[in-house]
Amino acid sequence: MGAGMKRITVIAGHFGSGKTEFSVNLAMKLKEEHEKVALLDLDIANPYFRSRERQKLLEDAGVKVYYNTFGYDITEDLPAVSAVLRAPLEDEECFTVVDVGGNDSGARVLKQFAKYFRNDDCMLLCVLNSSRPETDSVQGMITSLRSIEEETGLKVDGLVNNTHMLTE
Repeated sequence: MGAGMKRITVIAGHFGSGKTEFSVNLAMKLKEEHEKVALLDLDIANPYFRSRERQKLLEDAGVKVYYNTFGYDITEDLPAVSAVLRAPLEDEECFTVVDVGGNDSGARVLKQFAKYFRNDDCMLLCVLNSSRPETDSVQGMITSLRSIEEETGLKVDGLVNNTHMLTE
């Protein structure tokens, strides 16, 4: 993955940017290089696609998946977060990808884990997709980035260009 990777990588971005697909792929790539890898599915605000939907694929590859208290029950969309999510964040040998919900409202859940993201062992990547209406201009992208930074109190360390045309 390169020298720039940190033990904890938080993935944020606007709704529908492709951050969950990126998170799943990043976790799979990290597993090729590290013994202990986890993916935290904190996408609890209007999710289009959840990384936990790829739980079997991830766990078959050796990536542990953590998500809300209710799992796949009918209440899976409740914004409930289990304390078990702290385990990989506290394990200094575990590389952890944190898949956060869209925009600033989805990133709000990070506040309860703030102490884990305030050190040199963590980075925040923002996924941008210029095919999405809210981020189809430079100003829209900047607004999205700034709102995530303001809500979380974290600075974006890097950008991921995930512009795609879906089925076109």
